[in-house]
Amino acid sequence: MGIMDNFKQLGDLKKMRDQAMEVQKKLAGIKITVEHKGVTVVMTADQKVISISGDNDFDKITEAVNEALKQSQKVAAEEMKGLMGGLGLPGM
Repeated sequence: MGIMDNFKQLGDLKKMRDQAMEVQKKLAGIKITVEHKGVTVVMTADQKVISISGDNDFDKITEAVNEALKQSQKVAAEEMKGLMGGLGLPGM
């Protein structure tokens, strides 16, 4: 492996890092709203809770937050699928 191969690998790593940062920015800008049993949770696709409102029952709040997390994970997986497909990694 020559020095040019090393530079190419560094360039590829920088490209992957840049693409990952781009996806992270995009996820931070996507808002997910879940209404579940009288509780509304607003969360970003990078799983930051923006607000919780409605019923003050802890169990209902927990269920609503878990549902919002599940939906944010689906959105993130879809966004990452595009990134992984573009990297040419075997098995992805």
